[in-house]
Amino acid sequence: MTRLILASQSPRRKELLEQAGIPFHTISSQVEEKTDPTLSPEELVVSLAMQKAEAVFKKNPENVVLGSDTVVSIDGRVLGKPSDKKEARDMLRMLSGRTHEVFTGVAVLSGDKTRTVCEKASVQFYDLSDEEIDGYIKSGEPFDKAGSYGIQGLGAVLVERISGDYFAIVGLPLAKTIRVLREFDIVGDWQA
Repeated sequence: MTRLILASQSPRRKELLEQAGIPFHTISSQVEEKTDPTLSPEELVVSLAMQKAEAVFKKNPENVVLGSDTVVSIDGRVLGKPSDKKEARDMLRMLSGRTHEVFTGVAVLSGDKTRTVCEKASVQFYDLSDEEIDGYIKSGEPFDKAGSYGIQGLGAVLVERISGDYFAIVGLPLAKTIRVLREFDIVGDWQA
């Protein structure tokens, strides 16, 4: 079986691949992400996923490398990870009582093949009070999450409803990713 490398240290992405029974190793891409403000959210996450995968693939060309990235978008504005409490508060206020979109891009590279996919999901937040926002920020959870929340953690209580792939919101559209990995002869024990 070809060795798969996840170009990420995201515990959420690791857990999802483990859940699917996919054997893999992780190597953080350590890439300085280059963003282009003219790109759509779909194009942006695919570009960022590709940058991560390419950085790891250059040093590990005998492997299959998977890169992924997630952003939140509302009113045409892309929200990445907040840099501080103020930015987290601003993002959560912007999302409060509204529907936003979450985009996760995936890039998979090998010596002879490259595949990219993007998955979009919509998330409706409850109206949030300042106390709820401040309490959530105090938890520390918003700071390594696009849009300042994690649906798989405490941030779940902020969400009224979703439409689309829950796992894309978490950070890796699992079913779509598995289908791409099959094209690279990467399968879990139960999928053989």
